[in-house]
Amino acid sequence: MAHKKVNLPQKTCPVCQRPFTWRKKWEKDWEQVIYCSERCRQGKNSENKTQ
Repeated sequence: MAHKKVNLPQKTCPVCQRPFTWRKKWEKDWEQVIYCSERCRQGKNSENKTQ
């Protein structure tokens, strides 16, 4: 039986502007998660350069 991943919370990454959904590894600190990936977290300072 396949599990359906519906109704998971979503956020938008401030760097790449893409939506990302809740992951099990973020279960305990979902409120503090801001970026969708390590690459976006590291590129947060170059956010204004791409615009």
